[in-house]
Amino acid sequence: MDANAPLERYRALRRTGQLDSDPGQELAAEKLQMLHHRLAQYDPNQASGWRQFLFGRGQKEPAPEGLYIYGEVGRGKSMLMDMFFEGAPITRKRRVHFHEFMGEVHGRINAFRKAPAHERAKQGRGDDPIPPIAEDIAEATWLLCFDEFEVRDIADATILGRLFGRLFELGVVVIATSNRAPDDLYKGGLNRQLFLPFIEDLKQRLGILCLEGRQDYRLARMRGVPVYYTPLGAAAERALDTAFENLTDKPAGEPAEVEVRGRTLVVPQQAKGVARFSFPELCEAALGAHDYLELAQHYHTLILSDIPQLGSERRNEARRFVILIDVLYDNGIKLIASAETEVEQIYPKGDGGFEFQRTVSRLTEMQSAEYFEAPHRMVV
Repeated sequence: MDANAPLERYRALRRTGQLDSDPGQELAAEKLQMLHHRLAQYDPNQASGWRQFLFGRGQKEPAPEGLYIYGEVGRGKSMLMDMFFEGAPITRKRRVHFHEFMGEVHGRINAFRKAPAHERAKQGRGDDPIPPIAEDIAEATWLLCFDEFEVRDIADATILGRLFGRLFELGVVVIATSNRAPDDLYKGGLNRQLFLPFIEDLKQRLGILCLEGRQDYRLARMRGVPVYYTPLGAAAERALDTAFENLTDKPAGEPAEVEVRGRTLVVPQQAKGVARFSFPELCEAALGAHDYLELAQHYHTLILSDIPQLGSERRNEARRFVILIDVLYDNGIKLIASAETEVEQIYPKGDGGFEFQRTVSRLTEMQSAEYFEAPHRMVV
């Protein structure tokens, strides 16, 4: 028995009562278990013994089929990926958020194009950046595990087919989790017809599994727990810390960057679809609807600390806060917040005070169990 194998680890959690019975999760664990065993002897640069004997050195072992797991937020996708990745019997492996990975790829493309042509020629790399970038990735990583596989940017869509096609040819095994079925990737995107061959290739190369859980395991931990804390202070901050850990299984997140129309928006903390900001970081900075919309596309929950009481002298911050709440509400984003005062008193008077009453209504509704348990709408 391999104690590191995902199915064994999953069943161990079941036996100790840390997980409830879930046929969908068990099926995913079984599929990951088969892949785990295939990876134990996998080397994309060598032929397996029988292939070498029958066909010679030129015939390499075919790569194990990867897996694309999709389903709604909180169904256990990240938990299963954790189990698989931590025990995967292969040294050249990497787990990365998909948008972080694509940001790195675009950085490599830019660096390639800035390099002098004679240097590229000396390395035999020509003028096309995709093949050498794919080769560098495949040399360092035989197993790529992607969290939050999602395509929203035409810049990503235009290179994905060629990049991943080459990675697959080089034997890279891909595992991905996503909130969207493959056929819904880049839905409504510009020139989407050019992206469709990549979707078909993805479906041919990876096993596709819909994880239809019966409950949202992370949100279940928040059921009956307040999501709006006042007054500000140590108790409110501890409550936000607890909420972040309940939703991500991490005491703190990692920083990230989100591209917004050629600009970079820094996310101070994020993990597993949850982002954490302070009020000054989102509403005192020169941000607007496009920034908030991009966050709504990347994260299903926002934890916002230190909302102050606002007066007419801070009308700009109040206006940004109104826009932020509108975007979160329209996209079904969960909000967990700490504030100086109750919702009704955040902006009691001043320019736009009457219009702020809609924000009060929305903030009140966003604290309800019905709103908190509704799906992320992901308006595009």
